Amino acid sequence: MSIRQVAKWVAEELGLDDYFSEVLPHEKSEKVKEVQSRGLIVAMTGDGVNDAPALAQADIGIAIGAGTDVAVETADIILVRSNPLDVVAIIGLAKATYNKMFQNLAWATGYNTFAIPLAAGVLYKYGILLSPAMGAVLMSLSTVIVAINARLLKLKQEIG
Repeated sequence: MSIRQVAKWVAEELGLDDYFSEVLPHEKSEKVKEVQSRGLIVAMTGDGVNDAPALAQADIGIAIGAGTDVAVETADIILVRSNPLDVVAIIGLAKATYNKMFQNLAWATGYNTFAIPLAAGVLYKYGILLSPAMGAVLMSLSTVIVAINARLLKLKQEIG
């Protein structure tokens, strides 16, 4: 099986629309720039001296842990186990982390949209007022909910 066939197979397995294979060392960084010029975010995985410029150019540089020092120093993420499948795990973790951040932001925004006006007395004329003590309790509860939600990310990683 040729290098081009392997690259095609990997791209299909990952669901990539485009891929490059048999790129010469000095062309790797240019290929990254080419993809970035299309407005796409580029993650580059490499392990050698020839990969360092492309790792630096990429939005996310991922070095194979057993690679050269210059590749490891240039990359944003280092795969400690030198297992290329860990790239997929990184993508999954990034998506899950983003989702948790969004959930926590939505919760905090919702809480503040609700509790602060009530504590300020917006609905006082209707007999609804959130006392400062109850506001403090709700704020503490909000912090606990955000912390538990963040902890669920770790639990998901342990299970999944």
